Amino acid sequence: MSRPFLLVQFLLVFVAMKRFLMRVAVGALWVGNGLSAVAADAPQVYRCGSEYTNQPDPKRNCTTLRHASVTVIEGTQVQRTPAVVSPAGPVASESKVDGVEQRQRDAQARAVLQAEWQRAQTRHQALLQAWNQGEPERLADEFRQPTKYQERVAQLRAALQRSEADLAGLQREISRLPAIAPGVAP
Repeated sequence: MSRPFLLVQFLLVFVAMKRFLMRVAVGALWVGNGLSAVAADAPQVYRCGSEYTNQPDPKRNCTTLRHASVTVIEGTQVQRTPAVVSPAGPVASESKVDGVEQRQRDAQARAVLQAEWQRAQTRHQALLQAWNQGEPERLADEFRQPTKYQERVAQLRAALQRSEADLAGLQREISRLPAIAPGVAP
């Protein structure tokens, strides 16, 4: 190929690229003008405290929001008048449980909570044994991978903390129940 032929080819490509870039530039200007026209047509949005409005209150310190897209979700209305409830069920005095039945229910609840506390205490003891005062025994693969050992230690620590919190919560629930009266079977 001759040099003039290559020069002509180069000029043709150059002119084509110049046309393309001009079209892109004109398109960008056209889109930009269109967006600014849309933005100019949009109403001003003001923020007055936690309220957004198109009409600012001169008494409040309102700030103009630029290019704001505000979505307003209406809340539920509060009932102004109390609803009238008709007594369809039994009267409150009729629905009360007698003292003996209530003591039996309390005794059953105490027995269930104490059984759960015993199970939690057993799990906690097993965790304490595995914890080995902060130095759990290393497993075979943990000698080569110390990060794996550290992860297991962190998991054991978290499990112990959860277990202690569970035990404390169960103890609180047991202490809330009245003491078991003699002669009441759970």
